[in-house]
Amino acid sequence: MTPPDLHEFFATSASVAGALVGLLFVAISVSGDRLANHADARTYRLRASGTLTAFTNALTVSLFAILPGTKVGWTTLIVAVIGLMFVAGSAISMVRAHALTWRYRRDVVFVATLAAAFVFQLCYGLAIIAKPGDTNAVDTVATLVIVFFLVGIARTWELIGGPAFGLTHEIRGLATRGAAGEGHGEASEPQVAED
Repeated sequence: MTPPDLHEFFATSASVAGALVGLLFVAISVSGDRLANHADARTYRLRASGTLTAFTNALTVSLFAILPGTKVGWTTLIVAVIGLMFVAGSAISMVRAHALTWRYRRDVVFVATLAAAFVFQLCYGLAIIAKPGDTNAVDTVATLVIVFFLVGIARTWELIGGPAFGLTHEIRGLATRGAAGEGHGEASEPQVAED
């Protein structure tokens, strides 16, 4: 059973998830060429389907959490199992495509993060089924909904080709610029980092 203090959270997150799913479809339509014709089309499809899985998970849990009754545990369990099936399929796809190399590390981390989140979700779904009044387990499921939002938003940003300003990327660029500037005796102009 959803605690009364989380009812508004799940209602809001259901609205947010619905909006994000809609925006994801817009992002996919804008990035359609990459999904179909790019050399790394499999990677883009993995990102798109993983993002949709994360957002759909958050949407499904949120919608069932606001319905009266004790549906949160079973819903959480079912979407966790579906999510783990997605992770298994993604892992097989990455092995078949030989995409377990350093170049695809972000995709491997993405799939591993989703796997961990789905395992937690599965455990807490079972805990809610075993003890329907366990509000701590429902709190954790609410936190996992937030995690799925954050993972999905980050992957959508990558899917549409948003610029990356990661710490490692910036330090590497600074070191490269510093090494190039030593030979000329002058500092070069700052540049916007692109990935």
